[in-house]
Amino acid sequence: MKTQRLLVVLTLVNLALLIFTLARTRPASAEVSPVLRGRALEIVDERGRVRASIGVLPAEAQEHETVLLRLITERGRPVAKLVPPDPPKRRGVPDLTAFRRTMPVLDPPLSSTITGEREDRA
Repeated sequence: MKTQRLLVVLTLVNLALLIFTLARTRPASAEVSPVLRGRALEIVDERGRVRASIGVLPAEAQEHETVLLRLITERGRPVAKLVPPDPPKRRGVPDLTAFRRTMPVLDPPLSSTITGEREDRA
């Protein structure tokens, strides 16, 4: 008799826990996640072949990571492969003193010629 009471009590406790758990869970909704995160994304067709892919390539020696986008035809050949261009090689500011020495000095200066022409138009 004690065993039967114990089983009934355990069943009621389990039922109460089940109801409590179901009451706390939220119903599934059609909300869209604001962010999709991952290291790569592949879009496949109905046959399971990759048709487009986007991924992050790891950084090589002294370079930054690269994001690679590939579009692929139904025959498996790439149509487009987009990668960012290589950054331009940075050069220092050029020394223009030698260039300025080669420039002719105008007499009268160009600024006075321009102001003189403006006065003629007025």
